[in-house]
Amino acid sequence: MPSPLSDPFILDCRGRALDCRAGRVHVMGILNVTPDSFSDGGDFLDLDDALRRAEAMLEEGAVLIDIGGESSRPRGAVYGDGAEPVGLDEELRRVLPVVEALAVRLPEALLSLDTYKPEVAEATLDAGAHLINDITGLRYGDGTARAAARAGAPLVVMHSLGQPGSMPHDHTYTDVVAEVAASLTDSVRTAEAAGVRDVVVDPGFGFGKSVAENLRLIGRVDALLPVGRPVLVGISRKSTVGAVLGSPAHPTPVDERLFGTLGMTAAAVLGGASIVRTHDVRATVEMLRGLAAVTEAAGTDALREATP
Repeated sequence: MPSPLSDPFILDCRGRALDCRAGRVHVMGILNVTPDSFSDGGDFLDLDDALRRAEAMLEEGAVLIDIGGESSRPRGAVYGDGAEPVGLDEELRRVLPVVEALAVRLPEALLSLDTYKPEVAEATLDAGAHLINDITGLRYGDGTARAAARAGAPLVVMHSLGQPGSMPHDHTYTDVVAEVAASLTDSVRTAEAAGVRDVVVDPGFGFGKSVAENLRLIGRVDALLPVGRPVLVGISRKSTVGAVLGSPAHPTPVDERLFGTLGMTAAAVLGGASIVRTHDVRATVEMLRGLAAVTEAAGTDALREATP
């Protein structure tokens, strides 16, 4: 009988299984140790503050903690000049102490590192991270994939266009869902060729896509399931939520986007997403538990379990 870990929807996070089969959903808490992220920039630059935030998110129900040392806040009308690129040494200075401390103090957490730099991926995996989250989808090379493969770690590949921090806003899609699915399929193949066994796909809401295109993707997460890999969604507090709650010209402020985020997240989960990346862990966990209870009672089996 084959091992359960031969199933591409059961991730082997360096010896710890994360079951992402249909109906199971896990929450990934966002921990940005950056001065310029669009929502929480500057809040967790101090190591003790970052550790307290990670501990709080675990207590609220997060299974994964996604640590980022370089903001991907895009240039454009919503966020102005966008985030400044961060050099290798500075990114390592920001994230390595956090990973090292969390690996010791919170060993129950699955630690994800949000980076597209191979050197950062390798160093943080050596320090105790469990998976790598590459927002470029390997478009600039397979270095993060090779680092993940060497460590036996899963890799998240996200769909995006352009350089991080300067995603283009004038790209025209013929069919955004089909084109994103095709691009993610290519990213999975690149990761596999580099030796990665477990790959997660992320459609990249808000990265080089219009409000209408983001909403279309959220409503058609099911169309990404044929890629054959778990789907991660990151909708939390993004500009599309602000545009829907307000208007594109006058979006609702970032700190007033919780309920819109939860509604869109619920739609993505019902479409088949199995990992939810969020700033608001407790609210997301409670929403998922309510959603699971309703679908179980209705006998639809759309969402059987929301961890923990």
